[in-house]
Amino acid sequence: MSTSEPLISIIVPVYNAEKYLPYCIKSILGQSYRNLEVILVDDGAKDSSPQICDSYAAKDSRIKVIHQENGGIGKAQNAGLDAAHGDYIAFADNDDILDRCNIELLLHALLDSGADMSKARWRQFGISQINQIAELAQQSIYRPEKVSIIKNPLHAYQTVFCKTLRLIGNILKQNTEAKYFNEANWCRLYKRELWNGIRFPEGMYAQDVMVAGKLYSRMSKVADVNHILYFWLQSPESVTHNERSFKFFHDNVIAGVSNFNFAIDNGILPKRSFYTMTTLLKQENESPDLASNFALQKKDTAQVKSALQRLTKTQKIQCQILTAIRLCEKKIYDIKIKNRK
Repeated sequence: MSTSEPLISIIVPVYNAEKYLPYCIKSILGQSYRNLEVILVDDGAKDSSPQICDSYAAKDSRIKVIHQENGGIGKAQNAGLDAAHGDYIAFADNDDILDRCNIELLLHALLDSGADMSKARWRQFGISQINQIAELAQQSIYRPEKVSIIKNPLHAYQTVFCKTLRLIGNILKQNTEAKYFNEANWCRLYKRELWNGIRFPEGMYAQDVMVAGKLYSRMSKVADVNHILYFWLQSPESVTHNERSFKFFHDNVIAGVSNFNFAIDNGILPKRSFYTMTTLLKQENESPDLASNFALQKKDTAQVKSALQRLTKTQKIQCQILTAIRLCEKKIYDIKIKNRK
């Protein structure tokens, strides 16, 4: 691959992932697109992850390792953004696996369409499947796939988030799966300038939610590749599936309120953010350490109440219906995760 082709910076926050990190790094180094800058940010890991990072860096000059004191994923992602030299930016979680054509297909879609960001589909897998998935990802062969152009991604982000309705939309030939946006930063390729002046809040669980609205509002169009290009490890012990502290719920409530108000200010009905802030506020009230955070909980409740007052009665009913659908889906999803091996 000629170095005249654009440089892609892939940022990987690393923390206590020694069991899975080699799979992730190998999947990145094995990309069909070769002009990469791989930034591994060791966020004060306590296991052998730092040594694994250094070992791979010694073998491949495309890897840059940053060692820092533990500060959370937001701080690690910011360190990667500050160190990145690429024309385009990608992220990966340290326990996930990239299809070998991930970067090539995402870049091709982005350049062909003139979009601000490209994204693709992903597949979940359990720990017992990791060797099978790693082999599958490396066997991928480049082939042109259907690319859809989505305009006004902020609107899509706030409205198309229930899996049930996406499936119905696809059956009705509405291409709704292509219109699905979430807060995850992986399986995307961003123009570098989208991140100018935007950084993740540090020390916060919902760092990706906090920047989602601002990022999407900067995009005029997004290219969606109808192909699985990313494999997402589902572990019952992960923070997403296991964390139940007051701070976890509080951070998500604050992020939900922030995105809710941002959407309203931009003339968009924030159906997703309604779901986020109302359901997480309820879970916040049930957190085991609520008693020591009662004053903050009252403040969160007031912020959610104030935000909801910006909706008409009809708008609130629309949001409540989608929230009920999404909660049913989440119960099914949680059961699957707990039973995944």
